[in-house]
Amino acid sequence: MKIYVTEDYQAMSRKAANILSAQVILKPTSVLGLATGSTPVGMYKQLITWYEKGDLDFSQVKTVNLDEYVGLEPTHEQSYRRFMQVNFFDHININPANTNVPDGLAADPAGECAWYNEVIRKMGGVDLQVLGMGRNGHIGFNEPGNAFELETHVVDLTESTIEANARFFSSRDEVPRQAMTMGIKSIMMARKILLMVSGEDKADAVKAAFTGPVTPQVPASILQLHPYVTLVADKAAMSKMEA
Repeated sequence: MKIYVTEDYQAMSRKAANILSAQVILKPTSVLGLATGSTPVGMYKQLITWYEKGDLDFSQVKTVNLDEYVGLEPTHEQSYRRFMQVNFFDHININPANTNVPDGLAADPAGECAWYNEVIRKMGGVDLQVLGMGRNGHIGFNEPGNAFELETHVVDLTESTIEANARFFSSRDEVPRQAMTMGIKSIMMARKILLMVSGEDKADAVKAAFTGPVTPQVPASILQLHPYVTLVADKAAMSKMEA
């Protein structure tokens, strides 16, 4: 595992953008696994800036997103499809047909998950998977549990995740209770993984994930077993690793 400790969120975002842009430059046909949430927003902004300067070309890139809420239409203000459009896709020259996010309105969510697994396989797998990490160590919506989930699946969100996401909705009651998410097997099959972590509130999770045992109680701990993980974190998130 490569670890880069940055001064703050802005520096973390720039370093992560450097890593992802290098992947695209070296392999213009890259398949990128992308994440949502507050953590990668700064990275996406930096990538857009470099694209606007003419430094990056996303015309041949394909993407697959980690997850989507069950029950939200793609245009919903809090859907992850809309998040990606607003924060990244609408500002670069990526082919919309090459961007993949699970359909939150699928009549058969389990069938949608099976289809999504097939999409990833047909593209030849993910070259670089971007991840954030929750305060309880979850990656994607793979929550702490008794076993590692495998491929894309429907998950019931935990109370802590619902609480963490409530700030994005008008009320806690509006937060969806289920999501479709790539499983641990899907994530671990990516050739490279870029994990971004920011903030002191993630420090306990970082320590548990990378100094403790590999356990589904801390889903991110499975990354200890991946051959090519890069962790980019600010000093606050790494504060308990140094203690």
